[in-house]
Amino acid sequence: MRLRDHPFQRAYHKPEDDIAAAFYLPAVQSSVRYDRAVGFFSSTVFLLAWPSLKAFAKAGGKMRLICSPVLSDEDHEALRDGYSERAERACGDAMAEAFQRMLNTEALHKPAVVLASLVGAGVIECKIAWVGPEAGGRPKRLFHDKVGILTDLDGDQVAFKGSMNETWPGLSRGGNLESVDVFAGWRDAGELSRVRDEAAYFERLWDDAWPGVTVRPFPETARESIVSAADAGHWPDLVDEICLDLEKAARWSAEAGKPDGRTPRPHQVKALDAWEARGRRGLFEHATGSGKTFTALCAIGDALRRRETPIVLVPSDLLLKQWEAELRDTFEPDGLQLMICGSGHDRWRNDAALRSWTRPSSGAAPRAVLATLQTASRDEFRGLCVQGDHLFLVADEAHRLGAPAARRLFELHTGPRLGLSATPVRAGDPEGTDALMAYFEGVVPPPFTLADAIEAQTLTPYAYQVRTVRLEDDERAEWDRLTEKFKKQYARHASGGETELSDSLKLLLIQRARIIKGARAKTAMAVEIIKAHYHAGQRWIVYCDDQSQLGEVLTALRGAGLKSVYEYHSAMIGDREATLGAFNDRGGIVVSIRCLDEGVDIPAVSHALILASSRNPREFIQRRGRVLRRSPGKLIAHLHDVLVVPEVSDADDPGAAVLKGELARAIEFGQHAINPAAVSDLKRLAAAAGFDWRDLTGEGFEADAQTDEEEAGVAGPVTETALV
Repeated sequence: MRLRDHPFQRAYHKPEDDIAAAFYLPAVQSSVRYDRAVGFFSSTVFLLAWPSLKAFAKAGGKMRLICSPVLSDEDHEALRDGYSERAERACGDAMAEAFQRMLNTEALHKPAVVLASLVGAGVIECKIAWVGPEAGGRPKRLFHDKVGILTDLDGDQVAFKGSMNETWPGLSRGGNLESVDVFAGWRDAGELSRVRDEAAYFERLWDDAWPGVTVRPFPETARESIVSAADAGHWPDLVDEICLDLEKAARWSAEAGKPDGRTPRPHQVKALDAWEARGRRGLFEHATGSGKTFTALCAIGDALRRRETPIVLVPSDLLLKQWEAELRDTFEPDGLQLMICGSGHDRWRNDAALRSWTRPSSGAAPRAVLATLQTASRDEFRGLCVQGDHLFLVADEAHRLGAPAARRLFELHTGPRLGLSATPVRAGDPEGTDALMAYFEGVVPPPFTLADAIEAQTLTPYAYQVRTVRLEDDERAEWDRLTEKFKKQYARHASGGETELSDSLKLLLIQRARIIKGARAKTAMAVEIIKAHYHAGQRWIVYCDDQSQLGEVLTALRGAGLKSVYEYHSAMIGDREATLGAFNDRGGIVVSIRCLDEGVDIPAVSHALILASSRNPREFIQRRGRVLRRSPGKLIAHLHDVLVVPEVSDADDPGAAVLKGELARAIEFGQHAINPAAVSDLKRLAAAAGFDWRDLTGEGFEADAQTDEEEAGVAGPVTETALV
């Protein structure tokens, strides 16, 4: 078909129009020349109209692209008074690096190879546009025009101008093009004039003849880097694979067909496919910030299409509110009826409403249940559920179901089951872990790790800095006194054949642990770190152990003259949401305790200072994840960690257990940082104390029901191995 054979509209707008299917894809397929002014070079992979690309290339099509250079703010500042050659050299290096990042990103690898192959074959030619009289002389503005001109074999032309949501699935068949105005040269004299104007504008840009814009050939260093990844014989097969990937993503999407609807990323599609192949049962071990909630929403959408009834379980009131919003926003337009159970919602009890709600669907509107673990664990709740294969159980923070009180939920008979957790293995609790794995039938391979998430650019790379402090003399003396007292009492206890710790022994361990948690040197170190590194407008989180330490740190930071210092915890006076709103808008320093670990998202946070000495690996992994969430303009996150290092003479020294716990967190953090050498000194500390740092990965214990009040002074589960 030629361009004039298509009934193109004069304008397309989402959501009423499927712009990709109705205009963009058929227009590219019918053309032999495509001239396009775009934004950044990294966006070009989203312009290739994948289902139409092979036909375009087979017909001898040629594409000319004009895009903006890729430069950092520092480069722009350095080039303010620089020469064009220097600017182009920096631009070439930056574009080569940008392409390598695309190539190393799972979601963009195939498109990047196709792009490289087409550049190498001469199908695509690129130039760079600078706004200003010479390259490098325009640090404040970017060339960001968006115009396209398509020409077919008969010489007919279509011009279009408009916005594009340039994302990985941007040109799927339900693509996310937002709106475009279309001008067809054959329709009337007015549109022909407009097409000619846009074509002339592009030619003048291409020839570097437009006032105020400097257009240069694509930097040779960047071109060489790109062409080196070309695969001339394989790229058509990659196009087919990309189209299949897009179709799979659209098939799973919980928001397919919705305006600006999200589409699952490749790692999410892979996980959902693997889960389905395992009979739709399993745990997703996916890093914090990798999109576990949306992955589950995609599975829920599939279940609703099968007329199943999802039951979503969450461990906190905060997550209940977040899940309610997600479920309503995603599925209420399709008629979903949602029953909330827990956190003051008691309708499920009235006239045994939960029983009728969970019966197999009989053609009525789709239904779902959202409940807290505390409510769902009750005999009353489980007794009212009409159990069977028609129920689809989804558990967020699924590791919580392994706690003794929550294991009663494993008596629920359901069909499909999906658990979500960054760390499903319960530290120090093999019994709970085994029960969890048995119910969900194991982890769906492969896990999506923190390293995977950083490589896939779903999380931000981070730098890790460790500072150590020691107990003050009186703290050390009290530590030694409690240690000796424990050793004497434990010897008498063990000589009587007892294997369980008595309450008095547990109390001694708790008292000793509090010395490490509240070490006074932590507060002084916090002030030192923040004064040295904090700049106005940044967003920092300081994780404290308890209310007492939080108060000390707040007072010390404000006393040091630091501004915009906020507290955030469940017992605070004032509006918690307003506090986070001010923090997000203006930046500053939030001093918090455990209530930021699960459910609170502040993606703009770029710095964290960890004073908390938690022995639960889940908590410090979640704390890290909060800081690594992606946010516009956030290129790297910074983690500062303060460790208490007691005097240790050998591996049998009582202080060695504390050192092991501190180092377990630090080494886990450092291994995935961009500066892994930051933990070299800590490995030497372990060696000096007589133990191997590689044996520290199993350190720690699970704390299931620990509230903010308990964090402030009452320890969670205590075992001899955890605290001795």
